[in-house]
Amino acid sequence: MYSSTVAFALAALAPSAFGAILDVNVGPNGQFVYEPPSVHAMTGDIVRFHFNPKNHTVTQSSFDTPCVGVAEGFRTGFIPVAAGTSPLPVQEFTVPDNGGAPLWFYCGQTGHCGQGMVFAINPPAEGDHSFAAFQQLAIAQNGTAATGSATPPASTSTAADTYTTPPPPKWEHATKTVTWGGQTYATTYTSYEGTPEPTPAVTPQDHKIIVGPDGQLVYNPSNIQAAINDTVTFEFRPKNHTVTQSSFSNPCVGLTKDDGTSGFKSGFQPVAADATTFPTFTIKINDTAPIWGYCGQVNHCQSGMVFSINAVESGPNNFNAFRQLAMRPQNTSSQTGGSNTGGSNSGNNSGNNDSAAVALSPAAALTVLAGAFTLFAAFL
Repeated sequence: MYSSTVAFALAALAPSAFGAILDVNVGPNGQFVYEPPSVHAMTGDIVRFHFNPKNHTVTQSSFDTPCVGVAEGFRTGFIPVAAGTSPLPVQEFTVPDNGGAPLWFYCGQTGHCGQGMVFAINPPAEGDHSFAAFQQLAIAQNGTAATGSATPPASTSTAADTYTTPPPPKWEHATKTVTWGGQTYATTYTSYEGTPEPTPAVTPQDHKIIVGPDGQLVYNPSNIQAAINDTVTFEFRPKNHTVTQSSFSNPCVGLTKDDGTSGFKSGFQPVAADATTFPTFTIKINDTAPIWGYCGQVNHCQSGMVFSINAVESGPNNFNAFRQLAMRPQNTSSQTGGSNTGGSNSGNNSGNNDSAAVALSPAAALTVLAGAFTLFAAFL
């Protein structure tokens, strides 16, 4: 009897404790729609958006201006999806405790909202604030009648751009005494707000990032954390991509450091569709400062093909902000050519930068705290 009572209590608690999951398809079958176009949900429920091929967003707006994002509202950023992708990428939205008030959303891709690609949570069934009224207002303010076609309309949205560029990262030079491998070093390094202290990994590891898996314009994973002395190996899949270092504020432009030298560059790496072995490009982590990078192939960076290492996710200069900045309309890529920086033509190339250094050989990989660290008093 006691067990039955407990089971019943847990069953009764489950919906409110964990929330229901409501699935919504974004752009199914090439249509400019969310399917279903609206849902009714309770506080704590999760709306799970499944992004279909093409490049859409889910951006929170208001009823009065359907195609203008609200400050501090929910934004997925652009999610480019190649045809044939499986499984589809997913973004989740947890319904807040707002007393059941309606929530309004739209697709931020040019012309999509103006064709009626909008979505709502808890809209009234009827009246001047129903979902149908919201969709009609989006079309009236920002475009022509929705056609359901995958072809964008000739006219584009004239809604004000409310995007706010994140502030540039701030850093300072710091000094730290580090004990590693039985020896003590005094080091100077670049310290960003939120970055950990420069403590080398006890057991260095190699992190693998796949470049362009399954024909997608992505790095997988695209955002990782790596310790000092770890290595990061980029493995190139079919098509022709690059790994090019950039900066947070200029995601699609190759990095030029203060001393005039360039950040790491793999150069273009063409890979045949039937390839069974894949070229790689390896960097070694010498600092905890964030590393930003992109693909230099035409329009790939603008499609969101960027990556970060040691991004500070708790601040404004996080990976999603970097990716959204890369996809802004004004961005253009600086092409990286066919050469690489710090590598060879053997298929296993290496790059140099302030936070990542060349891994020339197993012996060279034993060099402690090279690159960004200035060893000014060893063996203290």
